[in-house]
Amino acid sequence: VQLQASGGGLVQVGGSLRLSCAASGRIFSHYIMAWFRQAPGAERNFVAAIRWSGDDEYYQDSVKGRFTISADNGKTTVYLQMSNLKPEDTAIYYCATRKNWRIQRTPTSYDYWGQGTLVTVSS
Repeated sequence: VQLQASGGGLVQVGGSLRLSCAASGRIFSHYIMAWFRQAPGAERNFVAAIRWSGDDEYYQDSVKGRFTISADNGKTTVYLQMSNLKPEDTAIYYCATRKNWRIQRTPTSYDYWGQGTLVTVSS
């Protein structure tokens, strides 16, 4: 499985961005797709996750109501729509997939990773 993340950029506080993660290879509907982020000098943290079938969305508390994760099975692409962005959302965003039906929030639980895309929120 290969993952390609894109869509990052520079945005002002309160703005929006949509990240995309295109997957290739053998993907099953029960696999979990997730977004993580890593700010400079910080650990990589869970942001949101969804099953490829589109079921069961999960979010980190700090992004609930602002971020939406979705999966397009036809395009084998997962999106992260980010709205009302804040300076603390600045980070490199990574997509990852887990070959298991159970959603996990720890990076070590994921089997494949994309290369990351930088999101910078300026005030």
